[in-house]
Amino acid sequence: MSGETRIQLNVRISKDTSNKLDEIVEYYQENTKLGRIYKGDVLTDIIEKSYEVMNKQKKLNKKF
Repeated sequence: MSGETRIQLNVRISKDTSNKLDEIVEYYQENTKLGRIYKGDVLTDIIEKSYEVMNKQKKLNKKF
């Protein structure tokens, strides 16, 4: 991620969603060897993976 331009997103989410994000961050922290994990890193990873899945589904839908 170094060298990339970064922007700050300010969003309002429910307390339940925030708790789930905290739990996901904790899971990442316990199961990766990358050092300190931040919420922004987890959100970036989730968005990147979701984007890949979306593009794969788009390609499959075009074939049919």
